[in-house]
Amino acid sequence: MLKACKPVIAVHGGAGTWDSTRSGAALKSVREAAEIGFKTMRTGGSAVDAVVEAVALMEDSGNFNAGAGSTLNIEKHVEMEASVMDGATLQAGAAGLLSDVRNPVRLARLVMEETDHVFVVGKGAEDLARMFGLERRQAITPAQLERYEAQLKILLAGGGYLPRLAELVKAHPEVFQLETVGAVALDGAGNVAAATSTGGFPLKLSGRIGDSPSIGCGTYADNRSGACSASGVGEVAIRLVLAKTVCDYIGTGKTPQKAAEDAIALIKERISNVYNVMGLIAVDVKGRIGAAHSTSNLCWAYMTPALDEPVALLKAKFVN
Repeated sequence: MLKACKPVIAVHGGAGTWDSTRSGAALKSVREAAEIGFKTMRTGGSAVDAVVEAVALMEDSGNFNAGAGSTLNIEKHVEMEASVMDGATLQAGAAGLLSDVRNPVRLARLVMEETDHVFVVGKGAEDLARMFGLERRQAITPAQLERYEAQLKILLAGGGYLPRLAELVKAHPEVFQLETVGAVALDGAGNVAAATSTGGFPLKLSGRIGDSPSIGCGTYADNRSGACSASGVGEVAIRLVLAKTVCDYIGTGKTPQKAAEDAIALIKERISNVYNVMGLIAVDVKGRIGAAHSTSNLCWAYMTPALDEPVALLKAKFVN
């Protein structure tokens, strides 16, 4: 458990296996994301401002399965998704099935602040991005295609027999990247916020929606408890409404660290018969931070007023 005063921010670049060939750049990016989010609050910005700026930086880095680094679905298309939530008002916004929006998290914020809706996907979401002049990016990059070809090669290696995709991900974590990005923050006014963004499950079916844009599942924030962002197998987080579960645990008096650990334990208790890896970061309204994961690594960083610079790590509290 980390104790701190306001403001505080924690960010993650995803739960998974971070080997030496990728971890250096990823740690640099989460450190920079924590720094920009913290600076945003220190210069008068809100917790919502902070998590959006932090996540947008990670989307742009190309080091994670989000934004520029998003994986491709089985039909060789990009389908990104993101969400943001304001703990002061319980307002939330989410967008999904995005092909070329540069920063899905910025579109999620527009949904929250400029529409009467919470979740907009596909053509409607893309139209909204155009309406507000959001930047676009090249839909598919050479790096994304290279990862896709490597993933597809493994998928087809079994000839006539194809194991379930989740089992392939488990057997080849170095190829199938699940590294969703996210951030949680507490600002100087005592408000919390959370945001999460992803390219989705590698080689997923077209039209699949995961936990990242699903409010309560991959993202949740409430000033009565705290904020949480998740990374891992979206179907598991959806079935347990995982981010809200963490916040509910905090609301009962648990520290964010204990809440995150207990949520990981809950996954193993209730959904033990499937590929169920997950990582979580959380912050409460007292400024305490927690992180836990059931994977080899969680690429994450945090920043508090007590620190001169962000701390970036590849492990949190590991729960077996």
